[in-house]
Amino acid sequence: MLNAMIVEPQDNVIVAIEPIKKGDTVTYMCAGEEKSLTALEDVTIYHKLAACDIKKGEPISKYGEHIGLAARDIKKGEHVHTHNLEEHRENLDAKG
Repeated sequence: MLNAMIVEPQDNVIVAIEPIKKGDTVTYMCAGEEKSLTALEDVTIYHKLAACDIKKGEPISKYGEHIGLAARDIKKGEHVHTHNLEEHRENLDAKG
């Protein structure tokens, strides 16, 4: 049964569509293929989990949009939230 979702295949986080407990199998569809991973932590509904290992400083992508940078290394199946994600804004003035 699906308990998470991913919108764009290039996203590196998935979204819990029901509460997930540490050790649960997280199952989602990506580009027509069912995928799964093991949750390393409890995750509240609508919160994010890493779909793959993410290195410190790498961009985090959700819904096809860059939402920040990994503040530390994040393991596949870990909860992704303010404790391991840092805001990163582009300097649009510099792109003139």
